Amino acid sequence: MTDANKKSIVERINDVTKFSLGPLPSNSGWLKPVRVNYVQDGKSKNWDLALVDDGVMIVTFNRSSRKLVFVKQFRPAVYLNRMPKGAEVDFEKYPAKLGVTIELCGGTVDKNKTLAEIAQDELKEECGYEAPLSAFEYITTTRSIGAVTGAQTIFYVEVNDDMHTQAGGGLEEEGELIEVINMSIPEVKEYIKSEDFNSPLNFLFGIEWFLHNKKNVYEC
Repeated sequence: MTDANKKSIVERINDVTKFSLGPLPSNSGWLKPVRVNYVQDGKSKNWDLALVDDGVMIVTFNRSSRKLVFVKQFRPAVYLNRMPKGAEVDFEKYPAKLGVTIELCGGTVDKNKTLAEIAQDELKEECGYEAPLSAFEYITTTRSIGAVTGAQTIFYVEVNDDMHTQAGGGLEEEGELIEVINMSIPEVKEYIKSEDFNSPLNFLFGIEWFLHNKKNVYEC
């Protein structure tokens, strides 16, 4: 057994070292910075942004446990944001857990499949559930308005313990290192009000949508 296998998933996620910043390679597979030039109301303008792929997210409710299913992972951008501006990276003063977020299961739209099919794949890869395509309910699509072009399509799905066919945790060959967590409705409500909230805006939107629209599911 390797040392990596001996450590818990939480220990592995927080085992971040040699963190540094550098210039963006021109062949980055994730984003491409560009300057947009245009004329509006007779005035020449420009806007700097990054071209990125669209994504999908899934609000997942397990009817067997009556809990919502989320993922936790280390996000470098969040870690940088949580440090004081201009501070040197110091994992003693600023532990890696500052960059560990709680998120909806999701992924990038990078396959020749429908959005629902991609959501189905991501649910299996990240959380270990195999849900039928018919179980995915479209919620909405949100769009970035500032520095990136990506849109995020959000789905809702209900699963049960019988659908849990594998551990999940993401694809190691793609560099994913994910902890799957389950939270009760009271735990979720407490989390979104707490000072420890460390999640993206789409997470909050998805949870609020669920609490407002699925009372017949979680209160029955």
